[in-house]
Amino acid sequence: MFELLKNEGKARRGRLTTAHGAIETPAFMPVGTQGSVKAVSPQELRELKAQIILGNTYHLFVRPGMEVIRYFGGLHRFMNWDGPILTDSGVYQIFSLAKLRKITEEGVAFQNHLDGTPTFISPEIAMEIQATLGSDIAMVLDECPPWPCEYDYAARSLEMTHRWAKRSKEISETGFRKPEYSDLSAIRNPKSQMVFGIVQGGTFEDLRRSSAQALAAMEFDGYAIGGVSVGEPEPEMMQAVEWSAPHLPENKPRYAMGLGTPPQLIELIARGVDMFDCVLPTRLARNGTAFTASGTLNLKNAEFTLQTGPLEEGCGCPACRDFSRGYIRHLVKAEEILGLRLITLHNLHFYLELMSRARDAIDHGTFPAFRAEFVSGYQKRAEPE
Repeated sequence: MFELLKNEGKARRGRLTTAHGAIETPAFMPVGTQGSVKAVSPQELRELKAQIILGNTYHLFVRPGMEVIRYFGGLHRFMNWDGPILTDSGVYQIFSLAKLRKITEEGVAFQNHLDGTPTFISPEIAMEIQATLGSDIAMVLDECPPWPCEYDYAARSLEMTHRWAKRSKEISETGFRKPEYSDLSAIRNPKSQMVFGIVQGGTFEDLRRSSAQALAAMEFDGYAIGGVSVGEPEPEMMQAVEWSAPHLPENKPRYAMGLGTPPQLIELIARGVDMFDCVLPTRLARNGTAFTASGTLNLKNAEFTLQTGPLEEGCGCPACRDFSRGYIRHLVKAEEILGLRLITLHNLHFYLELMSRARDAIDHGTFPAFRAEFVSGYQKRAEPE
């Protein structure tokens, strides 16, 4: 499933083969929260050379619901995306959005954020939902401790996360018990859906180490590093990854969940991470902000009114090929949807191209120089002058 092609220091160049195609790593996954990457069609994602997208289990579970997804034959057919899909377990959204949640050994009881309907998700149910979605990569149910939290809480949470991980893996291997899921073979072959464990442990080195080691012993198809970018300072985030990655198997993919800014992605590649997802490219685009190699551009600023050049010189995205900064600023100020779409396409292209450049640098043995040049250049100008 995963072939490690080359190392340069801790940076890794690999290939992850799924039922819907191969993914060259390091890779960025655009986030398709509700079965759609915001403002972008599947055809446009293909043209941007997106290799894999992320679906949000919680949002798809509460709307449109699994009966609808099952009727359409799985998430790939429902959204007309023929490439790989990774689905999260939904637990982060439960903790951040749901009302009156309660965590027990059995799972999580909550009221969903749409209409307050009482709902329960266990490790087994989370896997059954993702089987119905038919994703290529499914994530186990875990608890993401808040930041900051006490050591004792993080330790107890981690023990339960490991028990949940074991239950998730067992049901993924032995089959689904509920009668309503008996027709899943038409959507998902249990042998073709990979399952990733999730390393937790907060900001505590011994917990991070023990979590990575415990999950590695369970022999998952890949491993995510969770509980990062949840409000902690960047040095603590990087340290959590440094404490986790060395204890994960070399021959399995590593995924840092919910990260991050362009320099953070490059720094995490240097720490041995292979896969990333983040809402920043699309979320900031909807606020009129574009990514460039030297930092972000706030297109609402008046300085761009008469600028005739593209968002970034040399960029091959649809926005930069055909439109000026001045025109895109006009669209943003006029609240025209086209402006937000163009910036979204540009930002996704920027992230995907950054991963392509990182892969090329590792292939050619120049990643340290690429890393130093990109990070220093980006940090020179974080906002327009």
